[in-house]
Amino acid sequence: MERRFASHPNEVKQFDTERLRKEFHIPVIFAPDELKLVLTHEDRMIVGGANPVNGEVALTTDLKELGVTYFLERRELGIINVGGPGSVVVDGTEYEVDFKECLYVGQGSKDVIFKSADSAKPAKFYLNSAPAHQSYPTTKTTLAESESGAMGGLENSNERTIHRFIHTNGVQSAQLVMGMTQLKPGSMWNTMPSHTHPRRMEAYFYFDLPDDSIVFHLMGEPTETRHIVMHNEQAVISPSWSIHSGVGTHNYTFIWSMAGDNKRYDDMDPVGMKELQ
Repeated sequence: MERRFASHPNEVKQFDTERLRKEFHIPVIFAPDELKLVLTHEDRMIVGGANPVNGEVALTTDLKELGVTYFLERRELGIINVGGPGSVVVDGTEYEVDFKECLYVGQGSKDVIFKSADSAKPAKFYLNSAPAHQSYPTTKTTLAESESGAMGGLENSNERTIHRFIHTNGVQSAQLVMGMTQLKPGSMWNTMPSHTHPRRMEAYFYFDLPDDSIVFHLMGEPTETRHIVMHNEQAVISPSWSIHSGVGTHNYTFIWSMAGDNKRYDDMDPVGMKELQ
């Protein structure tokens, strides 16, 4: 498991492109038959992926890094499949998780195994894990079951649908909040006008993006913005003091996840367009 340290805005404004990517960009989420994990000290979120192709992949890592005897001893886990049909086995109970479906796994679950239904079309399980102070039941939800709402408009190139999976009014968790935003054809902008939420960090995972397209992910203080170029199936860490927005050369889908002091999706500090620099 790779480790990333927390950051201070006064330091980040000095970063060049290489350093910015090294600290916040996660270029590889999926590798065949591997578990890829990145632990960030921003609210101790873990971002990663499991890509079972020829066999099963287990949720395991060097537990010394977490100071526990098993991965979810003091953590919870959110899973969204962005690949072919698959399943997740949690302490002997198997849950089928199809494309763009979500599974929440509560604190205290000991054995988590990822499987693909077809090695020719393997599942790709995107993972977010946050520390947990309370155990909630393992629960599956789908796009149809999620709390969804339309936002933006084609005239501003930001027509999109937001699906909330793990949140106060949906699948219950200790602190993890997780969902998915799908941009309509002809729309490229997300989360603009932008905002910060100093009480929570966030991670973005971009996918459904053609190989020859990119997303410019915007971050930094509102008066000290920076950008990171993102390709398909890559993730980025957003500190609580940073904006998190983006524009692509093609419409795309992204998964957002948050951890911090509360689970209120609408708890954010808006940033006016004229404030951005």
